[in-house]
Amino acid sequence: MSLALKLMEDGGPIMWVILFCSVIALFIFLKKVFQFHREEINVGEVLRGLFNVLRRDGFVEALTLCDHTPGPAARLLAAAIRAYERGDEDIRKAMDDAALEEIPKLERHINLLSTLGFVLPLIGFLGTVLGMMQVFEAAQGSEAFSATDIAGAVNMALISTAAALSVAIPCYLAYNYLVARVNSITLDMEKSSLEMLGFIERRRKNAGGSQEETQK
Repeated sequence: MSLALKLMEDGGPIMWVILFCSVIALFIFLKKVFQFHREEINVGEVLRGLFNVLRRDGFVEALTLCDHTPGPAARLLAAAIRAYERGDEDIRKAMDDAALEEIPKLERHINLLSTLGFVLPLIGFLGTVLGMMQVFEAAQGSEAFSATDIAGAVNMALISTAAALSVAIPCYLAYNYLVARVNSITLDMEKSSLEMLGFIERRRKNAGGSQEETQK
C-alpha cells in the first residue's frame, strides 16, 4: 500500500485521473461479465422444451417457460410466441422489434472501455508533458538546480505514462472480450429466432393441410 501511495504522490495529479478511470473501467467490466453470465443460456435445450409445449398449443406454458428463462434469446422467443398466438402473419417483425430492444442492452457501456483505452495514453502523455515542464521551470528558476529536482520531474513523467498504459491495455482487452461475448449471445438469438420461425411455419402448413383435408 505504501508503494502505491508513493507512486500516486510521485506521479502527480494526473495519477488521480488515471485511478478514477481505472475504477470506472473495472466497474463496467465486472458489471457486464456478471450480466452476460446470467443471460447466457443453453438455447437448444430451451427450444426443445418450447417445441414440446407448443405442439400441444400450450401457449401459456410456453410463455411461462420464457419468462423464467433469463437472457435476450428467451425474450425474443417470447415475442415470437405471442405473435404466433395472436395469429400475426409476420412473426419475423415481432422478433426484430424485440431484438432492437435487447441488443442495445447488451452493448450498453461497452464502448466506454474502448474510449478509455484510447484516451488514457493521451492522459499519460499529458502527465509526461507536465513533468517536462517542471524540468524547464526548475532550470529557468535557478542556475544551481539540483539533479534531484530533475529526477523528480522526470520520474513524474515516466510514472504517469506507465500508469496510463497499464490501465489502457487491459481496457482494450476487456473491450474485445466483451464484444466477443455480445457477438456470441447475438448469434444465439439469431439461431433461436430462425429455428422458432421454421417451427411456426411448419405448424401453420400442417394446420392448413389438415383444414383442407377436413373440408374435402
